Amino acid sequence: MPELFAELGRVIRQGGLSAEVILVDDGSRDGTLEAARRAADAAGLSDVRFLRHRRNRGKTDALLTGARAARGEYLVLFDADLQHAPAEIPRFVAELDRGYDMVVGRKVGRYQKRFVSGIYNWLARRIFGVPVHDLNAMKAFRREVLDEVRLRSDWHRYLVVLAHARGFRVTEIDVELHPRRHGTSKYSGQGRIVVGTLDLLSVWFQLVFSRRPMLLFGVTGLVLLGAGAVVGLVAVYLRFVLDTGYRPLLTLVLLLVVVGLLLFAVGFLAELIASLRGEVDDLRQRLDERP
Repeated sequence: MPELFAELGRVIRQGGLSAEVILVDDGSRDGTLEAARRAADAAGLSDVRFLRHRRNRGKTDALLTGARAARGEYLVLFDADLQHAPAEIPRFVAELDRGYDMVVGRKVGRYQKRFVSGIYNWLARRIFGVPVHDLNAMKAFRREVLDEVRLRSDWHRYLVVLAHARGFRVTEIDVELHPRRHGTSKYSGQGRIVVGTLDLLSVWFQLVFSRRPMLLFGVTGLVLLGAGAVVGLVAVYLRFVLDTGYRPLLTLVLLLVVVGLLLFAVGFLAELIASLRGEVDDLRQRLDERP
């Protein structure tokens, strides 16, 4: 912690930056907040704000808590383990000054989870078409990105994807990855791969079908109804032409038709929900635009 604030103070003073530092303690019980206060005082940082969650709520909530408290136009996000150097901050700010809405770091250096991370980022590029190679490194963005993008729990990993889908201009720059100085990674193990894959599918579903859910449920329902009609014709042919009726085919026909009709019903309900969501988003936007 002392190294973090010392480097932040040096970067702010040498770069002549007008900046505030916000540290979010996500429900720790090891005295992190008190140690951070002492380190900030020792580093001579005056504009530092300390926020704390009563319980651990995850990185996404920590990000949103810090963003709501921030007063500036630009937000720079990185962890306190110093795997990314604070000295990179002016480079990110310079790209935002050039007109980009979000700047994402591309990790350069040895990386323990490079293979899994590479597959994950490759899938994200293929599915979502994001113009970056690394979704989860240091990043900087304009405040309006979080004003428009709604993050669910643990969806900070998809902030780049969601921002790009909303039309924000995204670019990337190389950043050196340093060895972790403190703590251990909270995102490791095979369980994280499963969770990450499911979240990836959830984000894909939201971006592709949340506005027009009938594309999924309606088309699938039509396919099942069509399959039921074909199987029904086969059952009729076997029963009345060949006189070799096969009862399980009738059960299959009923199953296909019922499931197809249910999917159509779900599609209509989803369309109503999507319409209400659109109205809520429009209302929220109008309220945000009011002086």
